[in-house]
Amino acid sequence: MPHRNRLALAVLAACLLAPASAPASAGDFVPGQVIVHTEGQPAEVVPVDPGETVKEAVADLNADPDVDYAVPNYKAHASVIWNDPGRSGEPSGWTNLQWNFIGDASINAPEAWDLAGALGAPGGRGAIVAVVDTGTAYKNTKRFRRAPDLRRSTFVPGRDFVDHDKRPFDLFGHGTHVAGTIAQHVNNSIGVTGLAYNAKIMPVRVLDENGEGGAYAISRGIRWAAKHGADVVNLSLEFDPSITARQVPGIIRAIRFAHKKGAVVVAAAGNESDANVAYPARARYAISVGATTEHLCQADYSNSGGSLDVVAPGGGNDAANDDNPLDAQHCRPELTGRDIYQQTFVRGPRTFGLPGGYQGTSMAAPHVSAIAALLIATQRLGKNPRPGRVATQIRQTARDLGPDGYDTRYGHGLVDAAGALAN
Repeated sequence: MPHRNRLALAVLAACLLAPASAPASAGDFVPGQVIVHTEGQPAEVVPVDPGETVKEAVADLNADPDVDYAVPNYKAHASVIWNDPGRSGEPSGWTNLQWNFIGDASINAPEAWDLAGALGAPGGRGAIVAVVDTGTAYKNTKRFRRAPDLRRSTFVPGRDFVDHDKRPFDLFGHGTHVAGTIAQHVNNSIGVTGLAYNAKIMPVRVLDENGEGGAYAISRGIRWAAKHGADVVNLSLEFDPSITARQVPGIIRAIRFAHKKGAVVVAAAGNESDANVAYPARARYAISVGATTEHLCQADYSNSGGSLDVVAPGGGNDAANDDNPLDAQHCRPELTGRDIYQQTFVRGPRTFGLPGGYQGTSMAAPHVSAIAALLIATQRLGKNPRPGRVATQIRQTARDLGPDGYDTRYGHGLVDAAGALAN
């Protein structure tokens, strides 16, 4: 098929930015696919010609004066660390299990719940959070079951950009876990608790049953969420830290689009212990979130760098940070750190529990999305606050960790749900 004819294929996404440099390796992108954008037209995924490599197709298309850019369809993956997922439950109450919500290393959930209720929006009632992820266990039908600690009324209609339908069922468990941190029900004798337990969840599936997905589907998912009323967009996914903005132009433009539509975009900083925040969190209009442990230390996997905004509980082991007195006091890399517990499925999408093994900046990001939902629902910053104002409030009320002031390990500090609503 001639390259000019390929451009006639119809798809739904729209993208931004300049052409990418040569792709890294075939494993980093969807084989046989190139994302192409021409001025004034939506971007589209086109197949490469038989016998042609993705690299050759990108070079050929970028040489066409009618093409704005052509890039490989780079893969992102769920930003979670797996260790020992064998536990199916916990006998103690949520106050012992959810160190991330209550206690010295937490984001101060109980006080935030009181403040949100006093401000007329208990549990973030009225806010909509799009979980752009592996889908969510949102409905009982055929082989799928809704997570028991997520109410049917919690969900608004979503979309599946993997199977291209209106049924964004989770086949991986990751998106259900993320949604649980935001909106699992409280005071119902089931599972654990969610920070914005009365917020609505919009499930948007862009990652497959292996937790992987291409940039094209992700950009479409972000735009769809923003167009359909999401107040907050949670991106607990990451590209390899070597990926630049020029290689994922559709993602950058989709985040900018969501920002202009009034949605707060929150993204996981990445889990490679890298000195650079990964995309999409590194994008200008995203709140980038690193991870901390139960010891108030940077998690050993958490990316860092000058693009890091804040940190939130992600679980796992401490980084070996001993070059700062406060870090030397808190960081204990010789100890095993606890995970983040939320209800998700344990043996396929019909059986639910509180499995261990969930730790990562994926788990940190929804804490920040839930705080954003609480701020928006309570109108603490006024009616319909702009995303930048919400981001500023979250940064300014964060608890300083590490060196005094902003630093590249903790950004502006550990987010404080109660502080964001009170100050």
